[in-house]
Amino acid sequence: MINQVTLVGRLTKDPEARKTTEGKSVLSVTIAISRPYKNQQGQIDADFVLCTIWNRAAENTEKYCRKGSVVGVTGRIQTRYFENDQGKRTYITEVVAENVRFLDSKQASSATTEPSKKEPIELPF
Repeated sequence: MINQVTLVGRLTKDPEARKTTEGKSVLSVTIAISRPYKNQQGQIDADFVLCTIWNRAAENTEKYCRKGSVVGVTGRIQTRYFENDQGKRTYITEVVAENVRFLDSKQASSATTEPSKKEPIELPF
């Protein structure tokens, strides 16, 4: 059996990693992926895919990416469930990332991560 997925899309919000009780970094992000065709109204639809990223990849994604950053993710599809407040079983299907690539150009990513630089001060000597 094969369970492998490759996605390229944009982050829908700034990533914020958290730590598990065992101290592992984990990051849950949603990636917006435009469909390659227009709908009946002439607009391009998008799919929003939940992705979970672990350990060093989670830390690097939080450090170098922002809302709108283009990322490539390879991983596997996983379905899990939990009991909600009403006692009903709720299922979640997500991609568990095995590899994350940052696909923005260096110029585009530095514009969103570097603070604005002030004009240099002219010194009289």
